[in-house]
Amino acid sequence: MSTKEIEWDGLPIPKRYGAILAIAMGITVSVLDGTIANVALPSIAEDLQATPSMSIWIVNAYQLAIVVSLLSLSSLGDILGYRRVYIGGLFIFSVTSLACALSNSLLMLTIARVFQGFGAAALASVNTSLIRIIYPKRHLGRGMGINALVVAVSAAGGPTIAAGILSVASWQWLFAVNVPVVIAALILSFRFLPVNPVKRSERKFDWISGVMNAFTFGLLIFSIEGFTHGVSLPVLLPGIGVMLFVGYFFVRRQLSREYPLLPVDLLKIPIFSLSVGTSVCSFVAQMLAMVSLPFFLQHTLGLDEVATGLLLTPWPLATMVAAPLAGRLLERVHAGVLGGVGLSIFSAGLFLLAVFADQVPNVGIALFMAMCGFGFGLFQTPNNSILISSAPQNRSGGASGMLGMARLTGQTTGASLVALMFVVFPVNGTYASLYFAGGFATLAAVVSFSRVSLPEPELLRGKAKSG
Repeated sequence: MSTKEIEWDGLPIPKRYGAILAIAMGITVSVLDGTIANVALPSIAEDLQATPSMSIWIVNAYQLAIVVSLLSLSSLGDILGYRRVYIGGLFIFSVTSLACALSNSLLMLTIARVFQGFGAAALASVNTSLIRIIYPKRHLGRGMGINALVVAVSAAGGPTIAAGILSVASWQWLFAVNVPVVIAALILSFRFLPVNPVKRSERKFDWISGVMNAFTFGLLIFSIEGFTHGVSLPVLLPGIGVMLFVGYFFVRRQLSREYPLLPVDLLKIPIFSLSVGTSVCSFVAQMLAMVSLPFFLQHTLGLDEVATGLLLTPWPLATMVAAPLAGRLLERVHAGVLGGVGLSIFSAGLFLLAVFADQVPNVGIALFMAMCGFGFGLFQTPNNSILISSAPQNRSGGASGMLGMARLTGQTTGASLVALMFVVFPVNGTYASLYFAGGFATLAAVVSFSRVSLPEPELLRGKAKSG
C-alpha cells in the first residue's frame, strides 16, 4: 500500500487569503444558483413558452444533479485531490452557466442546469475539505465560520440579487453574471489552492457504488419533491420501491468496502454521527421556518411583500455576525457546548415567533428573527468543524460529502413538512410549521449538548500531530 504523507499545518498568509477567496467565490455562485432562478421562473416560462409546472424543472434539475453526484465527487476528491475536483467543478460551472444564458428552449436550459448542478456538486463536495488544509489546525474554526457565513448570506440573498438583476436586465443575465466570477475564482484556485497533504495511490473509485448512490438518493429526493407537489401515492410507490431495493444493497455494499462511497465507517465514530444527525435536524428546522414564514407574515399578519422582506432580513444579518464569531469562540469553547447554545437560541426564537408574532409590533418580530439567525449561525460553525475534524485526514472528502448531504436532506425534508402542515392544518399550517421547527431545533440542541461527554477532535484546538 502506497501512502504519501506531508507535514502540513495550513497555508501561510497571504496565500491563505487567496485560497479562501477562491472558495468563497465558487461557493457563492453555486449556492446563489440554487435559489436565484426561483424569482425568474414566471418570466423564463413565458419567454420559453413553457407551462409553470414544466418550468419547475429548471430548479429541480439543478438540485437533483447535486444530490445524485455529491458523494461520488467527494470520494473522487479523496482519490484525485480536492484541488483538482474543485477546479474541475469551477470549469464545468462556468461553461454551463454560459450555456444556460444562451438557452433558447426549456429542454436546452434544463439540460444545462443538470450539468451546472454537477459543477456545483463538485464545489460543495470538497470545499470544507480544502478549508481543513488551508487553515492552520488552531484556526480551523475561523475558516469554517467564514464558509458558513458565505453559504448563509448567499442562500438568503438569492431572491434579492435576482430581483436586482431582473430590474435592469433579462433572465439570461442571472446565469451570465456567473462567468466572470468563476473565471476569477479559477485564476485564484490555480495559484493558491493546495494539494492534498495525504494521498493514497492504491484507492480506486467504486463506479458501481456511484450508480447505486445516484439511484438511491435521486429517487429519495424525487419522491419527497413529488409528495410536496401533490403527486399521488400510487404514482410515487414504484419509485419508492426501487429506492428501497437499491438502497438496501447499496448500504450492504458500503459495509464491505475499505473506502465506502457512503462513509458508513465514519458514522461509527460517535461524535461524527451525532454531528450529522444534528445538522439534519437543524436544516429541517431552518426550512420549516424559512418556507412557512412568508405565508405567516403575509396571510396571518397581513403584511405586504416589502414588509415581509424587511422582516426576514434580520435573520441573515444576524447569521453574518454569529458565524465568524463562533469560529473564534470555538478556539476556547467545546464545539458541543457552543452548538447547543446556538441551537437553544434558535429554538427560543422559533417558539417566540409561533407564540407572540401576532401580538407584538414589527420590532419584536425582527428581534425574534435575529435570534433565529444568530443561534443558527452560532451552531453551524462548530458543528461543521467538529464533523470535518473528526474524520481522518485522508477521508476529508467523505466527511465533506456527508456534510453536504445532511444539509440537502434536511432542507428537502423541511420544505416537504411545510407542505404536509398546510394539508393537515389548513388554517393553522404556519403555526404548526413554526412549532415543528422549534421542536426539531430543540432536539438538535439536546443532541449537540450530548457531544460534550465525547472526546473533542484535537484538530479543533491545534493539538493533533500531523499525519
